[in-house]
Amino acid sequence: MKNKLTPAIIQEDSSSEVLMLGYMNDAALVKTKETGWVHFWSRSRNTLWKKGETSGNMLKVQNICTDCDNDTLLIKVTLIGTHVCHTKNRSCFFTTL
Repeated sequence: MKNKLTPAIIQEDSSSEVLMLGYMNDAALVKTKETGWVHFWSRSRNTLWKKGETSGNMLKVQNICTDCDNDTLLIKVTLIGTHVCHTKNRSCFFTTL
């Protein structure tokens, strides 16, 4: 990933539901692999953060894959809690166009 921000698609392992998209830098990926809990780089706060550290809705890593170009991650997780979206929806993808 080389210190750039890489998109990370978060998918529920058991249902294949896409829950959210976040961004990771090298430190976030290392911390995620070390702990087994998803960490992101917050662009607005300019800091590393563990998903669910304030809400309690955490993402337990089951598997991490990269795409064929090695520029996007797919992280399969078990959602610990009820939702991932700050709107309190289960998924961030709830608006139909």
